[in-house]
Amino acid sequence: MLDPALLRADLAATAERLRSRRGYALDVEALGALDAERKRLQTRTQELQNLRNTRSKAIGQAKARGEDAAPLLAEVAGIGDELKQSEARLDALRGELEALMLGIPNLPQDDVPQGRDENDNVEQHRWGTPRSFDFAPKDHVELGQRDGWLDAEAGAKLSGARFTVLRGALARLHRALAQFMIDLHTGEHGYDECSVPLIVNAESMQGTGQLPKFEDDLFATQVGDSRRYLIPTAEVALTNLVRGDIVEDAALPMLLTAHSMCFRAEAGSYGRDVRGMIRQHQFEKVELVAVARPAESGDVHERMTRHAEIVLERLELPYRRMLLCSGDMGFSASRTYDLEVWLPGQNAYREISSISNCDAFQARRMQARWRNPATGKPEPLHTLNGSGVAVGRALVAVMENHQQADGSIAIPAALRPYLGGADRIG
Repeated sequence: MLDPALLRADLAATAERLRSRRGYALDVEALGALDAERKRLQTRTQELQNLRNTRSKAIGQAKARGEDAAPLLAEVAGIGDELKQSEARLDALRGELEALMLGIPNLPQDDVPQGRDENDNVEQHRWGTPRSFDFAPKDHVELGQRDGWLDAEAGAKLSGARFTVLRGALARLHRALAQFMIDLHTGEHGYDECSVPLIVNAESMQGTGQLPKFEDDLFATQVGDSRRYLIPTAEVALTNLVRGDIVEDAALPMLLTAHSMCFRAEAGSYGRDVRGMIRQHQFEKVELVAVARPAESGDVHERMTRHAEIVLERLELPYRRMLLCSGDMGFSASRTYDLEVWLPGQNAYREISSISNCDAFQARRMQARWRNPATGKPEPLHTLNGSGVAVGRALVAVMENHQQADGSIAIPAALRPYLGGADRIG
């Protein structure tokens, strides 16, 4: 959530900055009208409260003097009726304003490039050189089907489209990738490993920005009157660990990681990447989350991005880092790097990790603060999140980049300890 004071101080300028977010235009007229009515009603409510208190005191004084207090009692009753109506309308206005505020995306940082979509993203650097094959490389679907390792038909039989069953050596390789990533981030990068619920309440989804705007993209459960949501990423659970808290300065920066299942309905994305494991309704990811002091979140963002890059380098996968333009960033992000891994089967770089600084946007939604030692007062902290990395897409990248002419897959040295020392599968 944006700082309400920013909107009130310079609504027009803020709306202009938000125009760079793809598909979004702030309804300045509606927001201004609601806020103006809120101010008027708030002033009138305070006037009525003061008037009621003054008249109530006068009633006591009149009775003490033995005077007829009936006219004053009638006046107080009338004031009370108007006050109830004013308070009710003020509460409704606050609800309308909050709903409008919850639908406003984060502001891009000043150095984020302006643009509409992925074509306007800016490449920062590349690592590794795409491999030249002396045979026609296959994509991961062809490689996985040969030995029955990757079974989309079984997934569809059990659950429907965009679910996959992994078997045998490929299932083991998938598990090894997740274990390798968690060990790297906890052992070398300083993250605290967490095991988090896969089902969360609406408050958690609202805190990180999935609700109310993106409810159609979520899977939900309903038990009696209780509605809960399957997490689209462990970011939701990890970030909400500080919801409603005041974090002491000594605990910052807080670095958290979790390996979890993720669930995304992805309404409106049908027709995109329907083949194979690139875009699934259920997938696994190793998530990185940081809770930081505002002054250091930029440095933490760079560190987190480097941590995700190291995963790809250890797996010997060529990649490039992209700085996303304003129109291609996620709802809660103020600045985002995408890491795109090279996939020979598509002859293209594809996103495998997205690392975002959200500034205080999520913290305001969650009422998550830190105690600034300089002032001793609680202030909104900064939150960051990113993939470290998506396990299924890493599996696809390892399969395609390390495939051999006979259809086997060479195993990067970093993964061999997790596979009993094997240097290839298949």
